Amino acid sequence: MIKKQFLMLLVMAVFGLNACKPKAPLATGLTAVDSTDLKVYAEVELTSNISHLSTNEKEMLKLMFQVAEIMEDLFWQEAYGTKDSLLSKISNPDLLQFAKVNYGPWDRLNDNKPFINGFGSKALGAGFYPQDMTKVEFDDLADSNKTSLYTMIRRNDKGALEVVWYHQYFKAEIEKAAALIKHAATLAEDSGLRNYLNLRAEALLTDQYQASDMAWMDMKNSNIDFVVGPIENYEDQLFGYKAAHEAFILVKDIEWSKKLAYYAQFLPKMQENLPVEAAYKREKPGQDVDINAYDVVYYAGDCDAGSKTIAINLPNDEYVQLNKGSRKLQLKNAMKAKFDKIMLPISQELIAPDQLKYVTFDAFFANVMFHEVAHGMGIKNTLDGKNQVRTALKEQYSAIEEGKADILGLFIITQLIEMGEIDSSKMMDNYVTFMAGIFRSIRFGAASAHGKANLMRFNFFLEKQAFMRNTNGTYSINLQKMKEASASLTADILRVQGDGNYEAAKAYVEKWTVMSPQLKADLDRLAKAGIPKDVYYKQGPKMLGL
Repeated sequence: MIKKQFLMLLVMAVFGLNACKPKAPLATGLTAVDSTDLKVYAEVELTSNISHLSTNEKEMLKLMFQVAEIMEDLFWQEAYGTKDSLLSKISNPDLLQFAKVNYGPWDRLNDNKPFINGFGSKALGAGFYPQDMTKVEFDDLADSNKTSLYTMIRRNDKGALEVVWYHQYFKAEIEKAAALIKHAATLAEDSGLRNYLNLRAEALLTDQYQASDMAWMDMKNSNIDFVVGPIENYEDQLFGYKAAHEAFILVKDIEWSKKLAYYAQFLPKMQENLPVEAAYKREKPGQDVDINAYDVVYYAGDCDAGSKTIAINLPNDEYVQLNKGSRKLQLKNAMKAKFDKIMLPISQELIAPDQLKYVTFDAFFANVMFHEVAHGMGIKNTLDGKNQVRTALKEQYSAIEEGKADILGLFIITQLIEMGEIDSSKMMDNYVTFMAGIFRSIRFGAASAHGKANLMRFNFFLEKQAFMRNTNGTYSINLQKMKEASASLTADILRVQGDGNYEAAKAYVEKWTVMSPQLKADLDRLAKAGIPKDVYYKQGPKMLGL
């Protein structure tokens, strides 16, 4: 058996297979790999005050929960396979919860290493491609839809590759979800929400999402929101082509949203002020920017896997962003939970005592908010006009884009402070809190785009002396050097994106994502201190009293 496995791995390495198939689960039950820490996630109750919602809005929420459960099932199929084939064989409750959080037997916060005995490496292409497919075979496939966000790659009866649209591959589930969304639309009292839901249902049925994305941009007055469908491409680490299914159910925080709306007016000026040559900022993002705060009351699918999203910037469609703009949704209750359970404990361990006072929730909220704002800025198409940046950079795009959003977000905050739009006394708060956030996100691991982005930034800041490590093992920032490094890194990333050179982008990521022994030791201190890496949610209709 060992020899056969070795030969299989050797063949796969020679012919470029993206991962080994997992072994068949053990009939006697599944057990955890000895080194697995099953306690790296803290439980958080996800709820919100919905007393201001109408009867129709509450009924809509019930329907949205049902649709979200369908998205949950679709993501399991994309990430692993049939979930019951795994979960039904786990008797240890801690291991069962860990498998649910990771949507499979691979630890998303530990470079996707298997944490259940009997499984091999996770396929880089997850479930979007045949596990025995070679990259050469994919390149030879003569179908322009093979790189679509919304297609599966499968083998036909003759063993040849073929392209199958999501709405065909998941036909029964998609039709059920679309019917539920259309039912919810009949209850919508807000015309914008009603239009969006009807168009989103059609989008699921056709895999044509642009019209519903445009309608979602116009939906600004509803008390509830529903982000649903195949959206992000993080799960596809082979090419970065395929979007995975997910759903967020959101309740608007009206008071906080009013505060945030003020900053949208400054974004065109921020684009002009980007610290890079004119060619890399020549695009004019759409002016219809919407910034609001929400309580998130349900995560399903991709957004619930491993590290949890605490803010949303959508749509991802570059055409919509350039012609219409984007919406930035700040998930305030989820953000506060992470700050209290993770950010503060990390800061108490790794931030110098004299700078600890600068770690604040308001700064954390602002850093995350302007991260999402920054996604809509910069450059979306390569300078040569041949490609969108997303397509040109392939699987390197996600880490580079997340890195851009982080560092450009901090640059925007700096600009607003210098313009007098944010209190200048808060500068240190934003920068020290940003440094603490780097440690939080590096812990997501190299399999995460966010983890890579933060490791890149840590190493860049280290080289530029933006911070120092003190003899007591804590870190202090140098504000002036960190400001200079932030501008420099912003320019670097915008050039990498605009040039659209895949090999150069890959080399850039590899250069800056080396984990030093010292940093690893400091991160290990956080684990020994019992600080969770992330959270998982106790969530659902019952949490809202529905």
